[in-house]
Amino acid sequence: MVRDYVATRREEIRVEAGQGVVEAFVPQTHKPGAEAEVDFGDVTVRLAGELVTCYLFAFRLSYSGKAVHRVFASAGQEAFFEGHVHALNVLGGVPTGKVRYDNLKAAVAQVLGFSRQRVETERWTAFRSHYGLDSLYCQPGIRGAHEKGGVEGQIGWFRRNHLVPVPEVNSFAELNEMIERWDEEDDARRIRSRPRTIGEYFAAERPLLAPLPEEPFETGRLFTLRVDRYGQVSVRTNRYSVPVRLIGRTVRVMLHASDLVVYDGREEVARHERLIAKGGTRLDLDHYLEALVRKPGALPGATALEQARSAGRFTPVHDAWWAAARNAHGDRDGTRALIDVLLLSRSLPHEPLVAGLAAALRAGALTADAVALEARKAAEADTMTADAEPELFPSDRATVTSLTARRLAHLPPDTRPLPSVAHYDQLLRHRRPDRPTT
Repeated sequence: MVRDYVATRREEIRVEAGQGVVEAFVPQTHKPGAEAEVDFGDVTVRLAGELVTCYLFAFRLSYSGKAVHRVFASAGQEAFFEGHVHALNVLGGVPTGKVRYDNLKAAVAQVLGFSRQRVETERWTAFRSHYGLDSLYCQPGIRGAHEKGGVEGQIGWFRRNHLVPVPEVNSFAELNEMIERWDEEDDARRIRSRPRTIGEYFAAERPLLAPLPEEPFETGRLFTLRVDRYGQVSVRTNRYSVPVRLIGRTVRVMLHASDLVVYDGREEVARHERLIAKGGTRLDLDHYLEALVRKPGALPGATALEQARSAGRFTPVHDAWWAAARNAHGDRDGTRALIDVLLLSRSLPHEPLVAGLAAALRAGALTADAVALEARKAAEADTMTADAEPELFPSDRATVTSLTARRLAHLPPDTRPLPSVAHYDQLLRHRRPDRPTT
């Protein structure tokens, strides 16, 4: 406290003695389509029931005040690039003048002394050259905040007006859809005493932006990794599952700001939402089904099963059908029957499959074939919706149609007369007499 007071009071004494210089702010006029400002800000959201801190990217045109926002799990280079791509696509062009930045690690590798010269990262130089961006880096620390005060104030305004109270969403995709809608609504507001709205100023500014490049820029970071014996790859302290058939193989991993894609050659074999915290694990139960067919006893305690339950992919209907199957066929065979049902998810949508499980359970049909039949009937009838949960034990008891009856139902009616045995009845008149008994 004493140190802070002395630092503040020393400057006041210097100013009073005429030895200090009072910092003045000079008003600026910005040309349309020329200048912009970029920054990140921390925001808090409730994601899938958990309170997390994520990062709000903001790209603001200085003339019109038009701003484009995007929320990411991190403020890394992938998010920095994807935020630019999204913003420039929304704006429909590239500013022709300077774009002001902080000394973010995603762009700046080294600050050279007290000058504005910077050593840029290699990928940022390639990205900036691809889009034709002309960067200007602010002074380090708090001294440079006023040099891009427009975007600094914009992030605070956006946080107070749209992210209070804390929004509750299930995914970043859902949150970013809300943010896109808010950005469109903000075009109708006026900044301070300006005579026209942001949207009206932007309509005049948009034709003056430079055109976008025809070829897209790959914003993700590529890794070449080896799959371990647990069917997982490690990316930046986090682990993600891939199909167990790839154990021991080398795969390519493309890391984006919000998701991660795994390729075996040119084939996409896995896709995961990127983890926020460090040291986490994200597993897909489908990746382990081939191993579980040989080891059904490993399913009850599998981490992938627990994550599937938490995500809602393994529903209470699955658990009820599994319990009934184990009770009827034993633990081993009942679990294998469930694994056969889970394999059906590769060819059938999730909602019809859950409906098929519920119908088979009500009818006491505890085989994968019966579930497949009922799931296909539900898919054909299109009676399930994405947000509907099937009733597990309704009052009316359902019946399962046999395969034979289903095939016969599609045949034309048989108009032939029924067969008769009348001709054979004539033989009854010529019975041999009974032999006399002795």
